Amino acid sequence: MKHCPAEFKADAVALYRSRPGATIRSVAADPGVNTETLRNWIRAADGRRPGAHSAPPVTAWAGDGDIQAEPAAARKRVRELEEERDILREAARYFATETRW
Repeated sequence: MKHCPAEFKADAVALYRSRPGATIRSVAADPGVNTETLRNWIRAADGRRPGAHSAPPVTAWAGDGDIQAEPAAARKRVRELEEERDILREAARYFATETRW
């Protein structure tokens, strides 16, 4: 996969970030990319050079109001995703009973 579309790279990085505690190796297997390739994409998304081992850049100071808005936005997004999940579960149950004889 020498030349991957930017959207594919972004999706692979998002997949890694959506699985807290997962290793890069385990996540890289899903889209079928090399572990080091995914690691470099993650670093690039964080604004770091491939091969650099520094922490990601700090984007907010402790005194900023944005630091408090992030958890609230994250909680809102979690609620939205939970609602979507529940809707999909109900749809799956409905279609499972419809296909039974």
